[in-house]
Amino acid sequence: MLEKIDEDKTCHFTTDNGTEQLRPASELTIVTDSDKAMSAVDVNGERVYITETEADALTVAGAVDGRKHLKATDSDSVI
Repeated sequence: MLEKIDEDKTCHFTTDNGTEQLRPASELTIVTDSDKAMSAVDVNGERVYITETEADALTVAGAVDGRKHLKATDSDSVI
């Protein structure tokens, strides 16, 4: 989970095991996990899932936006 982004663009994350990780936004790449249909960043080898609002905030802070758009293919999809 993204906790905050400092004025110097250092990003604070809490991972699933409760560890806090600090990374400069410029070193992060936002990806799309197709299986979960969620955005995520890899922080020190651990995948951290984030909301689209958090992903947008990270790109503003300097992270690379590597997200891809997913397209629904099921006939019962609302999309």
